[in-house]
Amino acid sequence: MSEALRWIAADWGTSRLRIWGMGAGRGADAALFARASDQGMARLAPGDYPAALTALLGDQAPGPGALLPVVVCGMAGAAGGWAEAGYGALPWDAGQGAGSGFVRPDAGGDRFAPVILPGLAQTDPPDVMRGEETQIAGFIAANPGFTGTLILPGTHSKWVTLDRGLVRGFRSFMTGEVFAALTGATILRLTMPSDAPPDDASDETFLGAVAAALDDPHLPLSDLFSLRAGALLGHDPAPQGRARLSGWLIGAEIAAARRAFDLGSPIALIGAGDLGARYRSALALAEIKAPLFDGEALVLDGLCAAYRNIFDGDPA
Repeated sequence: MSEALRWIAADWGTSRLRIWGMGAGRGADAALFARASDQGMARLAPGDYPAALTALLGDQAPGPGALLPVVVCGMAGAAGGWAEAGYGALPWDAGQGAGSGFVRPDAGGDRFAPVILPGLAQTDPPDVMRGEETQIAGFIAANPGFTGTLILPGTHSKWVTLDRGLVRGFRSFMTGEVFAALTGATILRLTMPSDAPPDDASDETFLGAVAAALDDPHLPLSDLFSLRAGALLGHDPAPQGRARLSGWLIGAEIAAARRAFDLGSPIALIGAGDLGARYRSALALAEIKAPLFDGEALVLDGLCAAYRNIFDGDPA
């Protein structure tokens, strides 16, 4: 183990594990290395987590008795995960709340001293998040006192209302999961294979579908079968069919959110890669200006904030 390694930041999702080896614990620039694996919560029993972490660390793994601090967010804290961490309640202070309400798993092994961060819940309407709250804490660390709306695209997209750094409410949209279900478990799977690469017309098709759904949010229900029929009749090759479905679903999400959120206030989009870019272009079409922030960098910043709040900069 490198002498400079002081603690591990871990984002433990359902299907993926991402870790960062941290030095001084003062932010993303203190990361000594980053690694990832497919050893997400869905693959592990509660007692398997220390071994999965040791395997991913490889030559950086601590020896027996080291008790290296590990700060964990995400689905490792769900029921059936490493250890169940509950939910913080609203209103939640994204700056001061990072690192509060954590649990320490009994199954930490003799190499790690893990703490698992809780998720966030609201009662009216019922909703929960687990992992996104750490990205929010990372955003607030860089933008203290932010008032406005955060948008976090993903399998379950989150739209979050913040008031001077306090989370006042949020709403989840199952947009990504609905897309995966429609293209993987319905008749649409026959004409929209997941390995179909985008073509030159995909972006234009996507934006056209967003515009149509902004005008008529019922399109994903009323016109779904046209995607199958269009492919059979040679009108929509697979890449354009997937782009059209994605545009309809994201457009319908934005249309619904416009009725529930004050989108005249500042907006920030937390995402990465193609998905973040698609949301940004869809929001622009809806005349919503939303600067894009790197979600991976923000989750690390949130884990660093939690580390500081828990250990006050000293893991000893």
